Amino acid sequence: MEAQLDPMKDDLPLMANTNYMLVKHYILDLDVDFQSKVIEGIIVLFFETGSRYRKTSSTGKEGCRSQFDETCKIRASGPYHVPVTKVSACSSKTEYNDFAICGKGEEDISDKNGNHSNEEQASGISSSKDCCDIENHGKKDFLLVLDCCDLSVLKVEEVDVAAVSGIEKFTRSAKLTDDSKELENLRNQIVHELVTLPADRWKEQLYYFTCCSQAPSCGELLFTTDTWSLEIRKSGIKTPTDFPHAIRIWYKTKPEGRSITWTTDQSGKPCVYTMGSPINNRALFPCQEPPVALSTWQASVRTAAGFVVLMSGENSAEPVQLREGILSWYYYVTMPMPASTFTIAVGCWQEVKQQSFATAIQTNIEFSLPSSQVDFRWHEGICGHVEYPCRFQNPAARLQAVIPYRVFAPYCLVERCKEHLLQLIPQCLSAAYTTLGTHPFSRLDVLIVPSNFSSLGMASPHIIFLSQSVLPGGGHLCGTRLCHEIAHAWFGLAIGACDWTEEWLSEGFATFLEDIFWAKAQQLSHDEVKAQQELKALLRWRRLRDEVQNSEEELQILRPKKESTGESSESGASVVRHGLKAEKIFMQVHYLKGYFLLRSLARTTGEASYLASLRKFVHKFHGQLVLSQDFLCMLLEDIPEQKESGLTVESIFQNWLDTSGIPKLLPDQLVLLLESLLEEKTLCPRILQSLEKTYQLREQDAEVRHRWCELVVKQKYVPGYGDVEKFLREDQAMGVYLYGELMVNEDAKQQELAHKCFATARDHMDVSSAKVVAEMLF
Repeated sequence: MEAQLDPMKDDLPLMANTNYMLVKHYILDLDVDFQSKVIEGIIVLFFETGSRYRKTSSTGKEGCRSQFDETCKIRASGPYHVPVTKVSACSSKTEYNDFAICGKGEEDISDKNGNHSNEEQASGISSSKDCCDIENHGKKDFLLVLDCCDLSVLKVEEVDVAAVSGIEKFTRSAKLTDDSKELENLRNQIVHELVTLPADRWKEQLYYFTCCSQAPSCGELLFTTDTWSLEIRKSGIKTPTDFPHAIRIWYKTKPEGRSITWTTDQSGKPCVYTMGSPINNRALFPCQEPPVALSTWQASVRTAAGFVVLMSGENSAEPVQLREGILSWYYYVTMPMPASTFTIAVGCWQEVKQQSFATAIQTNIEFSLPSSQVDFRWHEGICGHVEYPCRFQNPAARLQAVIPYRVFAPYCLVERCKEHLLQLIPQCLSAAYTTLGTHPFSRLDVLIVPSNFSSLGMASPHIIFLSQSVLPGGGHLCGTRLCHEIAHAWFGLAIGACDWTEEWLSEGFATFLEDIFWAKAQQLSHDEVKAQQELKALLRWRRLRDEVQNSEEELQILRPKKESTGESSESGASVVRHGLKAEKIFMQVHYLKGYFLLRSLARTTGEASYLASLRKFVHKFHGQLVLSQDFLCMLLEDIPEQKESGLTVESIFQNWLDTSGIPKLLPDQLVLLLESLLEEKTLCPRILQSLEKTYQLREQDAEVRHRWCELVVKQKYVPGYGDVEKFLREDQAMGVYLYGELMVNEDAKQQELAHKCFATARDHMDVSSAKVVAEMLF
């Protein structure tokens, strides 16, 4: 698999060897400098041995030896940074903030790829060597690979977690020894015990993570960077089991780094934020990008006074003044999430507040909500995810219709946010709760981001970015977009795609649920809901049709890797198909095609049963990664009518997910589509022409053609009158009532058509049918 990773192509490589070592927790300690447009500091990573090597020990039995060899052969490593002198374990504990201060004093002497230059080698650093050529008794050193891009890595070191005061509670040994090998094993044992603490000890866990991140170094590690990765090794260490499980990386971002955008807000103030880059967060911090690397994190961010730091975090951070003019902001997350979901925004944001009115809205909605509207039965079982403090098991959280929320914006947009956005948030949160139940996250910040943001919205854990474009115009666009991003809390965040190429599992669900949430938020009647949703479906269908006609077929496939979806290489490395293709960012096929699949399933099942299945799916799979078949299998098992209709996972793959274009609908689905269009007051001729052409309606069965003829008559679509005439002539068993519809419109051409058809067919018609039609016509 690794040999296929070509960064010159449109695929995005995920380089981290997660099957060997899996990151469980990050601690970031960063300084934001707007003058140099650089974020600088340290990141400490805590690991567990990966699934393919978990049972291998330091005995030298390398169960994955061939995989290491393969990795080494195909990866062209750059020069390694080799420490001039070995750093001994420090006896005194270094303060947390000192790391970032020391880091600022180091000069960045690496080239544009982060490889240390000849000038550095001349000063005493030994020359580079491919890591796989460095052998000890015929065995190669283990290589840890992290996803990394556009970063200047200054130093990598092993953290002496055994030096932390009170850490003895995490050791099985009665006392520490001076034996080097035993100390290495002990450090990894401490990290293992720490990352596997039970959920009810999460505060203690975060405390000791912080203590360990401040522990002294016990030696620098060798490292090099290339276009897409940071590669780290420790001389003489052959297996992931024996590799340091706590490492500290000193680094700085680059102004041109693609994970973050340095810009000015609408008030002209400087700001920086993660804007949902195709390369995710690898240009913000070294990490493991594959979704399987679910991790928690803590972050301390320092910036000049006057700036506000917003971040993916469970806590609403309050700034602490470190010294005059410098504030520190601290956030944490206890729910394991992919590193790609980490989000930060630093700017002169103003919190949008409205006296007591917003509070009253929130309170009224929360307490007036009928408990019967939410099915809580799915909360009674045990969660299927790894252990963490889960809100689905928290009785208070399960009753919280509206989670705490805040709104931030540039100063010049504060008043505009008060007009609609502030009131819409509690309504949309409550609507989402009545639909799906427990909110996966404990709070929400909403930020109006700068005008260069390339989307209308983006959801991350605990924070939503919205474009200023949603603010004007009466609240409709703002409400629908807000509902879409809120839906991602369940689909996209709490439940993630195991393979990022299956974007529809996030965007298709959010688009489908957006309509349901928004209708509930508006408190529309049944008829109003139906009319609004049918209109939206029609607009989306037109958009999907246009996109399918004007885009590459490869980009229209929702499961581009087909039966290989979810697979990775032996090391865990993989690719995101078309992940770097520029036009893909602006395509909506995953939104729209996914939406129509879900809508089709809901129409054949009935909305109530379908939403009950969605709630069951949420409870079963929250906190986990899924593939398309996980949802489809559960739905078909949960609703037997789907199976009885001949619908299978394989047929859905074939018709919807593994092919380009608009899916071929089953006759019953076409009937439903045409019936929904019959409820529309007017449809333009272009839509009807495209509809007939796309679904080849003249070649369908009589049920479908009958609905098509009804649509032709209602819309007075003259090019389709030939289809009506043919139907009345050849399908007399079903065409009787079409005569009445031709007459009822009081349209001269249609009445002439009815008389002409009856005159032709009358002598051959059943007597009763002829009598009924004659009464309609005369």
